[in-house]
This record gives sequence, structure tokens and C-alpha cells, in this order.
Amino acid sequence: MKVLVIRKKVWTGTLCVLIALLMLAAVNLPVSIGASAAARQLPIYCVEQPEGEKKIAISFDAAWGADDTDRLIEILGKHQVKATFFVVGQWVDTYPEEVKRLAEAGHEVMNHSNTHPHFPECSTEEVRKEIETCNDKVEAITGKRPTLLRFPYGDYNDSTVNVVRSLDMEPIQWSVDSLDWQDTATADSILHRVVDKVHPGAIILCHNDAKYTPDALDEILTTLTEEGYTFVPISELIVKGEYTIDHAGMQSPAA
Repeated sequence: MKVLVIRKKVWTGTLCVLIALLMLAAVNLPVSIGASAAARQLPIYCVEQPEGEKKIAISFDAAWGADDTDRLIEILGKHQVKATFFVVGQWVDTYPEEVKRLAEAGHEVMNHSNTHPHFPECSTEEVRKEIETCNDKVEAITGKRPTLLRFPYGDYNDSTVNVVRSLDMEPIQWSVDSLDWQDTATADSILHRVVDKVHPGAIILCHNDAKYTPDALDEILTTLTEEGYTFVPISELIVKGEYTIDHAGMQSPAA
């Protein structure tokens, strides 16, 4: 029987080569990806819920049209649900009475910019002006200054997120998109998309003037309430005080 003998010097040399190769590979790993992900500024997409809790928020972006606003207020009132409306400053100029009725009905009126531009294409000062101008308009009608902002088109970068937070506001995205704005949307498709994708801590995105949203809203509120969900305004859903936001945009209380 032959016995394979590996001399100590040969094994030591081989081991050193392997270690050197591993170190070289490690040096070439894209560590910047991890660093960039950690440094990236994210808005809030959803909120972690304690075990057993099923709070969610429904929101409406208002940038054009107001034909369905009163009907939305009526349906929300029927279910005793308070929603969050993100309004564009120009919409406030055109429909001040609708803004007033939303506030009087107990819904949150928050910021969706003044003219609905793509924020990443704007300078820092332009972004700040867009936000403050809309805040001024909403406060003049409701008596309350917005504390939340939804980016126009959902479009943001690190700089725009930082501008929002520098104004003591929170940027808000969504984790459930009803897609009610699509030409192919129907009341049934809106209903099923929301109900199928909802989860505890979800922020649902709808629009105030989408054609079939009012038809779907009543059934959405009925179905999700029966499933044990509780609707609250976004300002009541998000974490107060210190928090963390993970890579998917979920906000959680700081450990």
C-alpha cells in the first residue's frame, strides 16, 4: 500500500498561496455596494407592526381634478376612516373649498409639492421652495402646517430626502400601489390589487380623481376591516422618536 506524504514545507507553502488568493479576492469585492446601501437615504414605505397588530393607512394624491373628492369624503366617513391626502399647491389654489372640506372631515392634508416637478432634477433651493410654498398654502386654509411629504412621481434621491427631513418633515412613499391611475384600471382590479398586497403597517396609494377609485373604495374598506385591519392616518402610523429604516423602506423603532 502506498502512503501519500505531504511534506510540511509543501503544505505550508500551499496554504500560504491559498490565503493570499483569498485575500486578493476579498480586496476586489465590491464593498462600495454595501457602503452605498448603508448611506442611502430612504423615505418611509411602510411601518413595522408589533406582533398581532394590523394598522394600515390609506392615502390619496391630489394633483389634478376634484370631481370625486366629496364622494371620497362620504365613503370614508361611512366607514369612520381617516385618510391622508397629499395635495399639490396648485391644486390647493384651484380647489381651496375641497381642501377645507377634507380638513373639516378630519383627514390629514399633507404636502405633494407646489407644482409637481421631478425633485431630483431641481436644485436644493428649488426643492425647498416647492415644499415651503405648498406648506404655506395648506396652512393658510387648514390652520395646520404639513409634517409629511410625498415626492411627485415618487421620484427622489439622497439630496431631496435630506431637504425634507431638514424641514422637520417625513418623506412618505407607499408599499401598496392601487394603480388606480392606469387607463386599464377597473373598480375590480383596484380592489383585488389592494386586498391581495396589503400587509400590517402598509401605506396604500390611491388618487383622488382616478375614475374608478370611489367605486372600489367602499369594498376595500369593508373587506380589510373584516380581515382585522385598522385604518389610521399616516402621522399616527409612523414611529415617533428615534427609528431605523431598512433597505426596503420599512420604518421600525430604534432598538
